[in-house]
Amino acid sequence: MSRVVWAAWRWGSAVARGPAGRPLSQAATGGAEGGGAEGSGGGSGSREAVERLVRAHPVVVFMKGSPEQPLCGFSNAVVQILRLHGVEDYNAHDVLQDPDLRQGIKNYSNWPTIPQVYLNGEFVGGCDILLQMHQNGDLVEELKKLGIRSALLDAEKDQDKK
Repeated sequence: MSRVVWAAWRWGSAVARGPAGRPLSQAATGGAEGGGAEGSGGGSGSREAVERLVRAHPVVVFMKGSPEQPLCGFSNAVVQILRLHGVEDYNAHDVLQDPDLRQGIKNYSNWPTIPQVYLNGEFVGGCDILLQMHQNGDLVEELKKLGIRSALLDAEKDQDKK
């Protein structure tokens, strides 16, 4: 059983998938609204506030800590993967600073863990998914769609010259 399928099974939720088989956010697929206080009002964890954050920049990461000082290994791994690809210009949100946002982003994506990565407003997944995309080359292609040239392409070119 793949990690993604296992995670969906383990947490008891179906995960909507895009063309590449990656999970999509509920909003991107027209899924059901989150219930309770998180889905209404204008607080930092409201569906509307989270929607504004994920759409505010082509690359958005919800993490524990900051890119300069990640506070968990999974958040650190996401930061390192993005650095490998030369992605320095992205919005990062420290969910430890805002419990409402921490819960709101989990409700929005229907994904129980942090970090969470969004590309062009679309939920990609967490550390394990980003690592898998890095390893199989999908991340290079997704970044290209955003107009971001992966630094790994330049590194490959340099290796070919040697």
